[in-house]
Amino acid sequence: MNSSFYPIWTKTIFILLIFLSLSSLAQETKLDSILDDYHNNPEQILVAAHRATNPNYPENSLAAIAESIRIGVDIVEIDIRKSKDGQLVIMHDKTIDRTTNGAGKVDDFTLAELKEFRLKLGNDITNEQIPTFEEVLQLTKGKMLLDVDFKLEGEAAVRQTFKLIETYGMEDQILFFLYDYPETAQYQNLNKDIKIMPRAYSRKDIRNIRKLEDISIIHIDDSYYRNGTMRRLIKSGYRVWINALGKYDRMETEAKNSGFDALLSRKYVNVIQTDLPEELLSYLRLRNLHR
Repeated sequence: MNSSFYPIWTKTIFILLIFLSLSSLAQETKLDSILDDYHNNPEQILVAAHRATNPNYPENSLAAIAESIRIGVDIVEIDIRKSKDGQLVIMHDKTIDRTTNGAGKVDDFTLAELKEFRLKLGNDITNEQIPTFEEVLQLTKGKMLLDVDFKLEGEAAVRQTFKLIETYGMEDQILFFLYDYPETAQYQNLNKDIKIMPRAYSRKDIRNIRKLEDISIIHIDDSYYRNGTMRRLIKSGYRVWINALGKYDRMETEAKNSGFDALLSRKYVNVIQTDLPEELLSYLRLRNLHR
């Protein structure tokens, strides 16, 4: 064998190792940059994709989440329910009627039975299956934040969910959405490293939530928005989450930039959940409000 083969082969391996190292670093850096913005750069607006919505893939599907990662979404909102045999699955509705080619309640089927159905995109049946929460964790580890919209009741179900998060070491990637903020301390006691995101239904709720410990983000509603209140929240280090869903997304669909312009005329929000994540990312990047 020609001795010149060895230097060429060595160089090839060296280049390949560098490429793999850089690829791994890029993956780690994406989450690092999201977390850095989350905690340290309040002027950077984070984009949350509602149910991982994408025009080409079914809601709450692995394909839609993968596409969210690809386009640079910061947060994907997912909905957790439980199968008949106690497995955590991703599904918004109580039934599978709207989103799959099947019918019935989610908890009337075992996981194996749920996996037989296929998710729909509009009226079209796709090859996508109902994901498990574990599959979502595997896909998103090190890549983005997850807003966990928990559709179950009881501490046992929360413990099961937290245990799976702990198994994958993904505590820093979770925003656990809580409809009833008085339950905050109860769930913080299960794992101090998982961020709780309480919902406020009024400015009085905001005042009460601010009295709680270790809260970094508050979900607010459009109905009671006030510049002064939200400005004080952000200056105090909180992330302020608001939805573009419905009104603002609809405006944006009807006339480009009308919805997002209207929403961001309210300057004091810095997490926006939308059904139009790619459009919102483009809008924010043009204005240097997103990396």
